[in-house]
Amino acid sequence: MTRFATASRRSAALLVALIAWLQLASPVAAQPTASRCLAVAEAAPPALPVAYVPVQTAPAPLGPEEVSIRFVGHATFLLTTPAGVTIATDYTGRSGPVEVPRVATMNLAHSSHHTNNPDPRIKHVLPGWNPEGGRAEHHLQVGDVLIRNVPTDIRGWEGVRIEDGNSIFIFEVASLCIGHLGHLHHQLAPEDLAWIGQLDIVMVMVDGSYTMDQAAVVETLNVLKARLILPMHYFGTSTLQRFLAYLDESFEVEISPEPEVVVSVATLPRSPKVLVLPGY
Repeated sequence: MTRFATASRRSAALLVALIAWLQLASPVAAQPTASRCLAVAEAAPPALPVAYVPVQTAPAPLGPEEVSIRFVGHATFLLTTPAGVTIATDYTGRSGPVEVPRVATMNLAHSSHHTNNPDPRIKHVLPGWNPEGGRAEHHLQVGDVLIRNVPTDIRGWEGVRIEDGNSIFIFEVASLCIGHLGHLHHQLAPEDLAWIGQLDIVMVMVDGSYTMDQAAVVETLNVLKARLILPMHYFGTSTLQRFLAYLDESFEVEISPEPEVVVSVATLPRSPKVLVLPGY
């Protein structure tokens, strides 16, 4: 073999190695539109240490793998992604410290879960029901977050079943799968679970009356197997305490003094943890 051929092969090998290194080292501007939650739905979640980091009065900027979740009240949370995308769930016109979120999700059950007059400056208003009938279907990439929904049924005021009147919204960002159950009225069927996939964090209604009874909520949490559970829709302390009393020793419980928490894959608890953010 000539010295020139040997040098050429070495140059080619170095070029391949350089391209591979650049692909690994290059920052990713936005997650792909394929769902990570569905891709890992049947995989065991990784065991990672630490619980959570509560945000102080002047929080530091989010790191590239961190998501901020603030409980605004009732069923509204404000999510802030590493790229600065703000999302208000079950938006009624309030989104905490952010006047105009970039995304607002809404549900139909009551006026406390949607508004008929969302701020026109909101770029993406996503109703969890289809005003024209049928299923609402959302699957969009907004900055660094993939947003999709899984429709479920609700009960009307007269007890009549309304098909696809609610949506479980799922936010995939910073390698986390975050689910908001909305105004869920029934336990999840296998096909619902298949579309949801594996959640890392779940926001769950725990009132025990307007949605599901509290024992059914706990059973749903056992099925979902999310490692961080954020209660919502609990109106007051007594309702919250009744829900917490249903939990067995497999759930750790912590009451946070702060309404906001910063989470990442590296700071998820090892086992299911209920983190109560102050609100109602």
